[in-house]
Amino acid sequence: MLSNIATVLAGLIGAGIIFMGARAFWEPQAAVGFGIPDTPTEDRSFHAWLYVKGVRDIASGLFLFILLVGGTTHLLGWFLLAACAIPVGDAVIVLRSNGPKTAVYGIHGATAVVMLAISTLLLIT
Repeated sequence: MLSNIATVLAGLIGAGIIFMGARAFWEPQAAVGFGIPDTPTEDRSFHAWLYVKGVRDIASGLFLFILLVGGTTHLLGWFLLAACAIPVGDAVIVLRSNGPKTAVYGIHGATAVVMLAISTLLLIT
């Protein structure tokens, strides 16, 4: 039962990551929500970097779906555990950029905690 719930939650994480990646292409100003102050959303060079991030987010979400379909619960759990490094790294980047603590802890930190909880459920079941 817990593994089913954790699997569904992992799928929602994958869908969310794909959505955020795709959003970079149609709404670059959404990057402000990442938490880095003075994000130059009108700068075309910034758009190019944002598109790079978008492609990587989409691929990361697809990796989760591949593991959902073809992998084991434990493999998905290990992958999600390793992927926790991404929001932790994002939190450190925002913190070092003097970004808002709400983004550091409320967005990136909370994402890492949720991913850690889901990966733990997948690994213990």
